[in-house]
Amino acid sequence: MKLLTKEVLEKLPPLYSQENVKDPMVVCKFFYPDFGWSWYAIEFDGKDQFFGLVDGDEKELGYFSLTELLSNRGKMGLPVERDLYFKPQPLSSLMNL
Repeated sequence: MKLLTKEVLEKLPPLYSQENVKDPMVVCKFFYPDFGWSWYAIEFDGKDQFFGLVDGDEKELGYFSLTELLSNRGKMGLPVERDLYFKPQPLSSLMNL
């Protein structure tokens, strides 16, 4: 599966452009289909670095890389996927899940 399509890239704002936005939009979600971690992208530098919500052992805002998403595997060896059914939504809606 291609994690970043042209359509997704066009929707992702540049890195640091949402710093002063109180409740930025989360554009896309990546996840392990065989493990409980998810990454929600808010910004992208156009090359490798995302800023967004990482929902793993704990929920936290931070940076993650496309390279890492592409190279990591879940518990059963499955690669990270992009959630094709995820609809962009405000960050606040994901913080309360």
